[in-house]
Amino acid sequence: MNEPTGFTRRMLSASQYVMALHSPNDRVAVLVRNHVRGQAQQRILVAEAIASPPFLHWLVEQNEGGADIFLGMNPIRENSYNRTKENIREIRHVYLDLDENASQSLHAIRTSADVPTPNFVLDTSPEKHQVVWRVEGLDQDRAESLLHSLAAAFRGDPAATDISRVLRVPGFANRKYNEQFLVRAVQETNQIYRLHDFGAYEDSPDAPRHLGDDHGHTRKIPLGHSSQSEADWAYAKRALARGDSCQEIIRRIADYRAEDKADPNYYARRTVTKAQAELYRGSKGVGTPNSRQIEGPQLNEDPRERS
Repeated sequence: MNEPTGFTRRMLSASQYVMALHSPNDRVAVLVRNHVRGQAQQRILVAEAIASPPFLHWLVEQNEGGADIFLGMNPIRENSYNRTKENIREIRHVYLDLDENASQSLHAIRTSADVPTPNFVLDTSPEKHQVVWRVEGLDQDRAESLLHSLAAAFRGDPAATDISRVLRVPGFANRKYNEQFLVRAVQETNQIYRLHDFGAYEDSPDAPRHLGDDHGHTRKIPLGHSSQSEADWAYAKRALARGDSCQEIIRRIADYRAEDKADPNYYARRTVTKAQAELYRGSKGVGTPNSRQIEGPQLNEDPRERS
């Protein structure tokens, strides 16, 4: 882990958290969701307006009325008024939502040599956390690949792996559960990270590799898997579930295993077929997918020659 130097950890208020995440003129989404009433309101304002006393007072009123309060992690483009991936202006943060075995996952993050010190750690409910890193230099595709890789490595919520995600805000009660819990946030560093700081990304098929690229890099088996083949299969299931095409998943896995498989294309296709069969059984209860469900070039066919 990259240890921060010269920085004192500090607890953040809602206002401090907003301004630590965003520049004053960044346009940011705020989501106010009341599960009991079945209502959701979204506001897109500049960060300094969100952090202002009048708006925070309104959020307090909404929270006291049973609503949960969420904040966008990445700023919105000018003249855009909805929170879609296409409207994200810049990748400013990557994050994890830790629900299952969250304390164990947070400990793994803090002691891992593969990820840097988080900028922010939020306690969102008893034994549940959200972790945020400040980043720069990532485009949308690489950011989402990194989000998926982090979630896989540290058992994060796979649903919280898109760049338009909103996370909880400190100082407001979590209304999801019967027992009220006040969300807390601690800033642990003010460093800004780049893609190469995350070993969890380097050891994922989402980060394409080619022969000769590793320069002696030792590949690590991702957390929670007993072998790289098991990790590849789990990756294929995640990628299929999020809607990636079979041929793209096969390409990534083949590229990733090019150095240690005699026939990486065959291995990758077999892995994806197995993953698709597992997903099919999980959704249908019986049977396996038809062989036609994995379309594309045959193993020995060069896809560049297809019209």
